[in-house]
Parts: sequence; structure tokens; C-alpha cells
Amino acid sequence: MTKARPIQPPGHLAPATRKWWLSVAGGWDLEEHHRRLLTLAAEAWDRTVMAREALAECGLTYEDRFGQPRARPEVAIERDGRLAFARLVRELALDEIDPPQSRPPRTGGGR
Repeated sequence: MTKARPIQPPGHLAPATRKWWLSVAGGWDLEEHHRRLLTLAAEAWDRTVMAREALAECGLTYEDRFGQPRARPEVAIERDGRLAFARLVRELALDEIDPPQSRPPRTGGGR
């Protein structure tokens, strides 16, 4: 019988994010698809941090060729990363003690 290899975080994650990934993976009984969601959440977090750092260095806006202020692309990257992270963490139900109750799918009614 071979010993099971410990689960390792993806190497491309930032060191602090790898530490978070390991704490979640080690503290929860995750199946393979959950680990993939966890990885996506970690990547979204790293992307958010990278965008925030770029915004701190370059500012929130730039002037287009007509001299009009425009939001830098990193503003959308940061926003999208935050939303993705929050949704993935919610999907994993990491903040719940009891297992999540299933929600019925959206049907598009009631608009």
C-alpha cells in the first residue's frame, strides 16, 4: 500500500494565497471539484491583488486620445476578481457550519 501524497496548492499562486489555499484544503473535506473551485477562488484573489497594486501605482484613470478621463482596465479586473472570489467562496460554503441547503435554479420568471 502506498501512502497518499499530501495535497499541494498550485505553484502559480502568491505565497499568502497558497497558505490560505492549504488552510482551507486542510480544514475541509473537499472533493476534486471543490479543490478546483478553491483554486479558481485563489486565482481570482491573486488577480484582484495584482489589479489593486497596479491601480495604486498608476491611478484609477488615464486620459484617452481626446483628453477625456477613462477608467483604467484594472478597475474592472479588480471588481470582477472580487465578485468571482465572493461567489466561489459562497459556492464552497466555507463560512457555514451546517451543509448548504440546495437552492432551486433560476428560471427567469418574475422579471
